[in-house]
Amino acid sequence: MNRYTTTSSVKFSPQVPDAWIDETKTDAQDGEVGIVGFEIPFNRHFYVFQPPRPLAEIDRDLEACTDCIKQMIEGLSA
Repeated sequence: MNRYTTTSSVKFSPQVPDAWIDETKTDAQDGEVGIVGFEIPFNRHFYVFQPPRPLAEIDRDLEACTDCIKQMIEGLSA
């Protein structure tokens, strides 16, 4: 066993009993066995769905913005 196998079996054995490292893959940064780094899927772990606002509320906001834009355009042409 090399130091990677020992480390991975200690770190991952409680969660994944059959975890292993593909010793045919080497990291471009250090040339050692195993690839350095990992991906953390933030959306999967931290995203909390928030339903959209009611359509009537969105329509009111859009109408208010449109009215404000119309007033600014009228102010330019006056």
